[in-house]
Amino acid sequence: MPKSNNDQWQPDLYADKHSFVWKLASPVIELLAPEPSERVLDIGCGTGQLTARIAESGATAVGADHSPAMIEEARQLHPQIEFQIEDAHDFEFDQPFDAVFSNAALHWITNPDKVVNCIARALNKRGRMAVEFGGSGNIHFLAGAIETASQTVFGKRIKHPWYFPDIVDFGTVLRRHGLEVTQAALIDRPTPLEGNDGLRNWVKMFGQHWLTQLATERHDEFLDQIESIARANLFRGSIWQADYRRIRVVARKR
Repeated sequence: MPKSNNDQWQPDLYADKHSFVWKLASPVIELLAPEPSERVLDIGCGTGQLTARIAESGATAVGADHSPAMIEEARQLHPQIEFQIEDAHDFEFDQPFDAVFSNAALHWITNPDKVVNCIARALNKRGRMAVEFGGSGNIHFLAGAIETASQTVFGKRIKHPWYFPDIVDFGTVLRRHGLEVTQAALIDRPTPLEGNDGLRNWVKMFGQHWLTQLATERHDEFLDQIESIARANLFRGSIWQADYRRIRVVARKR
């Protein structure tokens, strides 16, 4: 759920090569444990697969994402569910929620306090939150390879844009806005990327921070550099892997 004035998300590439983003989220839904009588908000819902799984419990699920393209796809795939275009930094709903869920979205935020404040306001008294996203050390080698390649191709090192907190830092933000952490973990989860071009496709999907600053005709040069730098750490046998580390947190409104 990136905060951006330009929608650079590609639903087709997301569905074709990066479905692992939602397919690996079962443990977070289990922690959420939605009930049939509840209203649940899915922040950064993307194309809505996890919102639909929450709705299968009988809960009233609402999906929110900043990308119009992803929301349009979600509405087509799941017409029975409500989806809204919303910025995680500034959203408000007429009715409160019993729970807030988010998977692989909060590492895109730029101001954690604004986002958590919105979450806290959206929750009922004693409402809960279950989230997973990139934690401290996430994609250490992958982001390092991209940044190093940017030094060569751009003439300057362009740092990654993501928010990867540790448990203490994120817990501090939650407490500031009246949310008490009840479970938290940092989990190493190396994730295979599909095909020989898996790393390239990952950068095409998630690396618009760099690609939009580079002429299209130079994209292959940049991607070649990234692959060359990352190969020693992220190519295993015949498979590229993303060195994911996830922060998983459950919290309750005090």
